[in-house]
Amino acid sequence: MAALIPVLIVAVLVILLRSVRVAKEWDRAVVLRLGRFAGVRGPGLFLLIPLVERVAALVDLRIQTISITAEQALTRDTVSVGVDAIVFWRVHDARAAAVNIINYREAIERVCQTTLREMIGATELSRLLADRHEADTQLQASIAQKTAVWGITVQAVEIRDVVIPAALQDAMSRQAQAEREKDARVTLASAETAIARQVAAAAEIYASNPVALQLRQMNLLYEMNKERGTTVLVPTEMASALSSLLHPAPAPAPTPAPATAPAGPA
Repeated sequence: MAALIPVLIVAVLVILLRSVRVAKEWDRAVVLRLGRFAGVRGPGLFLLIPLVERVAALVDLRIQTISITAEQALTRDTVSVGVDAIVFWRVHDARAAAVNIINYREAIERVCQTTLREMIGATELSRLLADRHEADTQLQASIAQKTAVWGITVQAVEIRDVVIPAALQDAMSRQAQAEREKDARVTLASAETAIARQVAAAAEIYASNPVALQLRQMNLLYEMNKERGTTVLVPTEMASALSSLLHPAPAPAPTPAPATAPAGPA
């Protein structure tokens, strides 16, 4: 009997050691009791009933990432593109992730892959290139709807790159260049129209006020003669007009009234 006591003590210690478990801060242990769900344990130290309870799965609750790629996928307007994206996700319900699906990591990867192709097929190329934020939001909502039953939350989806054929890139580049040239010509035409209106208004002022025109001519001559060594040939009519402006003719003297003879005796 005395010889059995050490054996019993060792057996009890072994059972206790196997019953004591430790879960990390980011881990949750899904425990089954006789094959049925018994609870989620952790983090930290927890105990299992020997031969009755066991850890069925250890679920990581940290945010994880998945890189997904869709090559030679057709958009809604039948353009073949390649899209590269990254998905940020985490498990919010350890029980659902362990009980409702066999391998939630593999499942979410496949769902992300197929959802990306579905989104590309329902979106036109111009929209996909112009507004990636909207495409990210749409993709995130679709994946989150499919994986919610597995206890998984999709934090964010970011499209990193959209690859289009080289021939299409060249055509789009030419189209963008043509659009910029058109905008530049429209802007230039608008500027010339505004200038023409200002010139027409100035012409009306000069036509109604010759002195203003002559002053403008003098100002132009001054601007042209700022640099040394500049020779300016002034037409005769212009020189006469400037001379009359600078040296106006004196006003004519008043004509004296004729003298009136005195009246004689009647």
